[in-house]
This record gives sequence, C-alpha cells and structure tokens, in this order.
Amino acid sequence: MGLLLLLTYTFVSSYVLLGTEVDAQRSFTIRRISLSIEPSTNVTRGTDVTVRCKAIISSSGSEPLSREYTVYKGSKTVYTKNSSTSEDLLYPLPEARATNSGKYMCKIKMGDKEMKSEVEKLTVTGLSKPVLHLDKGVVTEGEKIVATCTAPGETGSMFFYFYDGYKLIHEKFDNSNQLQYNFSISSVGIHSIHCLYIVFIMPDTAKSERSNTVTVSVKELAITPVMEIHPPSNIFEGDQLNISCTVRNSHSSFERINLYLSQGTHLLSSGNTEVNRRLTAEANRPGDFECRLETGNIEKVVNQTVSVTELFSAPIVTMSPAEIFQKDNMTLTCKSERYAFERLTGSELTYSLEPPQTPLTQTSPGVFSGKALQYEFNYTCVAEAKGIRKHSETLTVRPKVSVSTPEISLIGSAVQGESFKILCQSHTGSLPINYTLLKNGKVEDTFIVRRPFEQAYFTIMVTSPDEIGSYTCEAKNRHREGQYSKRLHGTVIVPLNNLNVVVNPNNSRVYEGQELLLLCGVKGTPPITFKWHHNGNKLKTNTSNVSFMSYHIESLTKDDSGTYQCEASNQANRVLRSEMITIEVYMAVWKQALIWGIALLVVIVLVVVCVLYFKSKRGKREAAAELSVKCGQSCSQCVE
Repeated sequence: MGLLLLLTYTFVSSYVLLGTEVDAQRSFTIRRISLSIEPSTNVTRGTDVTVRCKAIISSSGSEPLSREYTVYKGSKTVYTKNSSTSEDLLYPLPEARATNSGKYMCKIKMGDKEMKSEVEKLTVTGLSKPVLHLDKGVVTEGEKIVATCTAPGETGSMFFYFYDGYKLIHEKFDNSNQLQYNFSISSVGIHSIHCLYIVFIMPDTAKSERSNTVTVSVKELAITPVMEIHPPSNIFEGDQLNISCTVRNSHSSFERINLYLSQGTHLLSSGNTEVNRRLTAEANRPGDFECRLETGNIEKVVNQTVSVTELFSAPIVTMSPAEIFQKDNMTLTCKSERYAFERLTGSELTYSLEPPQTPLTQTSPGVFSGKALQYEFNYTCVAEAKGIRKHSETLTVRPKVSVSTPEISLIGSAVQGESFKILCQSHTGSLPINYTLLKNGKVEDTFIVRRPFEQAYFTIMVTSPDEIGSYTCEAKNRHREGQYSKRLHGTVIVPLNNLNVVVNPNNSRVYEGQELLLLCGVKGTPPITFKWHHNGNKLKTNTSNVSFMSYHIESLTKDDSGTYQCEASNQANRVLRSEMITIEVYMAVWKQALIWGIALLVVIVLVVVCVLYFKSKRGKREAAAELSVKCGQSCSQCVE
C-alpha cells in the first residue's frame, strides 16, 4: 500500500529531529506505509474500531529512528503522534458512531522525507433511537409544552424534527445530541408527538428511526366567539345587515381578548369584547363572514355564510344594426335579463348611458337612438334601482367608413396591342372593398381588397388609342351604393409601322458634286428617334415629335458611295429598319469631257506627226501609201 522509495538519505551534520537527536552518519529510506481499518471497513454502531498505520523503514543502524505519524479524516487532521519505535500506530475509535464514518489516510514524516498511505473508507451503519420526553400529558388550548428530543450516544452536527402525527411542527439544527422545543397546541383532542434526527456525514447524511410516541390530551377552553347576523335569511341586494361578534364564557382569568370581524379578506372591524357592523348586502361581494377570537396563543374562529339574492342582473347593451356606417341611424338597447319580481317592479328599474355626452336620445326605457358618429366611441349602460347601480360591459362602436370616389390610373406606359396595368383606388373606406372594372359600362373584372395596403390592379389591352377612355371602375363596401370613377385617361403609345425611305434625285445615276437628299418617314406615336447608318456606321441620330427625318449631302463625292439605312424607334421599344439603299456616285460630266478632249488632241498630234514624217522621207509612192494606211489604222485605234 505504500510507494517504495529508493532514495538514500545521509545526514551531513547532527540535528535534533522531533526532540530526538539522530546520528548524522545513519542512512534510511521509507519503503512503504499502509493504513488498515480493523475489524472491517463496514461496521455497525457500537463496534470498537482501530485505525492502524504501518510503516516499513530501512536504515543503516539497529536502533529505530524517530518519526511523526498523522492520521487524516478527509482533509482534517484527527490524530498526531511522535514515535521512536517501529511499532504500528494505532488510532482507536471505541464504540464507533455514524459520525466516525469517512475516508482515512495516514502520513509518516522523518526528517525532510514523508510518505502518505492510500485512503481507506470507514462506514458505520446505524443510529441510536431518539428519545422524546414531554413535561405535560394533559393541557388546555394554548398551554405551553416543553418537548426534549435526545439522540443517545451520538455526536456531531444534527437536525432535529418534531411531528404532531404526520405534520411537521418544528425543525432545528444543533451541534449537540439533544434539543428542547417549547410549543402549544390550539386544537382540542388527542395529539401524538414524536421526533427524529439526521446526522451530517459529509457529503452524506444518515437518518434515524422515529422516537417513542408521546400522547398529549388538549382540553377545550370554555371561552368561544359568537356571531349573529340579522336578518338571517331571505336577503336581497340593498337590504341592511346587522352583524355582531361577541365572546361567551369570558372571565378575568384570561389574558387580553381581541375580536376581529371580517368579510372575505376584508377586515370590517375589531374590538375586545364585542364588535358590531351594519352594512348593505351586495350580490357581487363574498357573503363569507368570520368572527375571530385571539387570547394569548389561543385562536378560535366561527364562520357564517350569507346568501344574497340579486335584485337585478347587470345590464347587457346591444346595437342594431350590427354593422353601421358613419352618420347612419343606430339603436342601442340596454336591458337587465333578470330582476326580483317580489321586490322590484319594471318601472323602478331605470337605464342610462355613460358617458352622459352621448349623442343618442332615449326613445323608450332602455332604448337609445341617433346618428352614428364619425369616429370610434365607447358606450356603457347603467341600470339603477333602490340605490343600486350596475354597469354593463363597455360596447365599442366602430362606425365603418363609406368608400370614397375611386380614382383610375395607368401604371407605367400603355402600348397599343400589349398588356398593361391600371389601378383603381379609393382613398377612404372600411375594408373589404370590392373594385369592379367596367368597359363601356360592362363588367370586365373584379378585385376584393381585404387587407390594408393591398391594392386593386387590373390588366387590360387596347387596340386603338381611343379605346382607353372606355374604361371606368366602381368601388363598393357594405354601404348602400357604390362609387364610380371618371373615365381612364392616358396616352397610348402606338408602335411604329410603315417605315419608308425616299431618295432625291430618284434616278439611277448620281454624279460627283450633285446634291443628295434621303428622307425617312414612319407612322407611330412620337417622340421618335431616327438613326442613319452608312456602310454600317452611325451617321446621325435625332429625336423629335415629327414622323420623318432627312439626311442631306450638298455635294457628293466618291466616298459617299455605299449602302444607307434608316432606323426608327419610340417608347414602345419596337425598332424598325429600312431596306439597304445603295448609292453609286459617278465621275462628274466635265471630268469626262476633259478626258475626251485630251484624247482627241492626242489623235490630232499623231496625224500631224505622221504627215510630216511622210513628207520628210519623199520615198516611193508605195511606201507612202503603205505608211498612210498604217497611220490611218493607228489613228482609228487612237480614236477608239
């Protein structure tokens, strides 16, 4: 059970260890230390238990060395002893009790060496039976009794509990094995008193058995409270009740007497020998009365319940019609469904409305008529008879608001031939509101708005701009008549169509220096955006409210040759493109004439050269003729 220490300790100088001088030349080692519990780790109460601490020491001499033993229970030191022998250390626990239970451990110390044993747990079962003693067996109500509960032979911290039958009447902590408790019993009869205790063995507890039971006989005191109520029965609301609370069999030997008269939890009055109270019977208040007597530790109570008949029931207010609109005629009816015919006539029961500033007028008993307000209003009916007033539950009248004239409007853009949305909306009116879309007075669609912020949208399509003015809408809630909007107004965008391009001049040949005019026209709703392209490159862009656009070139050049195209678009987002128009720019006429003139001049020069050449040779006629033929052929080729 110990750890073998292979350390060798050598004293370099002499010193005094635990009061004994140890040889400086002796060496020793603590080989093992163990703890055992005898006769067993589990014993019953009253067993003599011994905690044995055994150490094995190896030393260089024959004489035992001095040592110090310490025994722990949990973390607390319970025993310490110095020893100069090799005998085991014994820690006796005679007649062990439950408080001796716990975890034990032993430690040995020699010089600056020490070693601890392993932990052993001791469990002592069983507690002594508690003994209860009462100083009196027969008492009167409220008389003091002294109870003593003892736990024979037990030690430690304890909790004591006192019981009257199965009812816990007292508990208290104490560090001794005996507790005294002073108490009194107020209920007459035989009472069985016993006690028990609990011992704290951290972290556990141990509970004892029940003590002996001691009976106490409690006799009743002659003094009693008396309560009288007049009238005793057949009581109605508004009747006057006379209530008295007095003491019977009172004499001077009693301590100060206090009387308390209560109705439910409400204290009506208090006094010493007699209490009287006069009050009006009410059906809605509890009829439970109590007369309480207190003297010393004695309390006596007498209760009586009074049944009060309702003179008339609380009124109920109703409205007709059940649903009203602002400024509509309305009627409130106020009525008590039940009343006591034997005490009350119908004419004695009157009705009124609160607050008094109500705009309604009473037309007959309990009937009030008038116009509904334009705002929420609370009405309460009051029924009254013989000084008793009763109120109905509050009726909140929330007049509904008639629907206002709706407005019809476009949402976004309207394009001819395409679907678009319109909104029909009334700015005031109680929900739900039915919206109906009409075209030339005929129903096209309906939408019911049931929630706030919900809106009535309709989807339509027109085939001509004038068609949009044929739409109206109707708004109606549960009021008598619906409201109609004005006709729908808005611009209908006509998509572009019939795109044409006109070229001036319109002949097939154009020459350099001439003027060129391209005119692009289209049908549709302006504004219209025109774009001109030349050989795929953008030339010009213009947006205007007219349905055509021109492209003008004052003096053509060869660079103006190529393809031209017109592109048009409007808010309908539909793009139209013309056919490709090819323009070929020819050379100017004067340039052509200049070229012909130069060619003719060259021919004439060639002819002159040939003639001169012929004359200069003066050759034979045949040669001249041949030369003439050749020259003629050359001239013809030049002319060509």
